[in-house]
Amino acid sequence: MAIIVIVFLGYNFFIYTQKPPIEVQKMSEIAIRGEKIYQDNNCTACHQFYGLGGYLGPDLTNVISEEGKGAMYVKAFLNSGIKSMPQFNFSEEEKEALVAFLEAVDETGHYPIYEATHNYGWVSIKYKK
Repeated sequence: MAIIVIVFLGYNFFIYTQKPPIEVQKMSEIAIRGEKIYQDNNCTACHQFYGLGGYLGPDLTNVISEEGKGAMYVKAFLNSGIKSMPQFNFSEEEKEALVAFLEAVDETGHYPIYEATHNYGWVSIKYKK
């Protein structure tokens, strides 16, 4: 039993003292406000990030950098709504905050990840930064 405890403690020490594989992204104050607006309006009920979330609306992971879309595209949908998306009547500041949040998410990576490689159970992906 003592050997199992020693191995467990050694393993945990090794895992938790390693440097993370990527640096944690820090969001701006406006992006943090946008995240709060996103959460307060329960956008995850319909939308997804990295394929996780609701399935009624599209995945928003790379909506800012996707060809033919961007900040103006997002603001237009926030103003008018479409089909099952309600018209939220956000102020201009709230729309800017939501766009800043989506830009911060967009910088974290690509979805779907077509360039991922598998190596003995580990997945290597290509990050934007």
